[in-house]
Amino acid sequence: MVRPDLPSGALTTQSAGAVIGALLPEGAIVSDEANTSGLFIAAATALAPPHDWLMLTGGAIGIGLPLALGAAVACPDRRVLALEADGSAMYTNQAWWTMAREGLDVTNVIFSNRSYAILNMELHRVGAEAEGPRAKAMLDLSRPDLDFVSLARGMGVPATRADTSEEFAEQLDRALNTPGPSVVEAVLASAF
Repeated sequence: MVRPDLPSGALTTQSAGAVIGALLPEGAIVSDEANTSGLFIAAATALAPPHDWLMLTGGAIGIGLPLALGAAVACPDRRVLALEADGSAMYTNQAWWTMAREGLDVTNVIFSNRSYAILNMELHRVGAEAEGPRAKAMLDLSRPDLDFVSLARGMGVPATRADTSEEFAEQLDRALNTPGPSVVEAVLASAF
């Protein structure tokens, strides 16, 4: 079995996928709502030790964190890895409070590209070629910028922020090997 090497440099969707593929523990349960940020993760984890993969089955947004919480309650002897897009996380981040209250072993990765990138893609899919500034602004996650580290800590979950591939690898490894819930905000260098 050959897993990806740990990457270095800018934190991109590709390098994040390689880090996850290199570090995913055996028997993990992955809750995947990474959306556009998760395009490379499935291939990067193909040679990881056996694990289960749970994901969105339709067009709803916000299932990832509650799905991870449920998996951790159902399988308390297994590490759960929640892969969550920043826009989707804003729908149900109250799940972190329950994870903290129950001491659940859930490592949450928030892919921060500061955009509802999946909705931007959908605009193009329906033929909205020249979206105006108001439409673009509605799908932007700034003004104010979201601070997932503060949000998680405010609900009792330890959290860190990674800006490089090296930081992400170090923080994810530590989180996967520490009992209880945690959040790693992975600030991506680009939206895709």
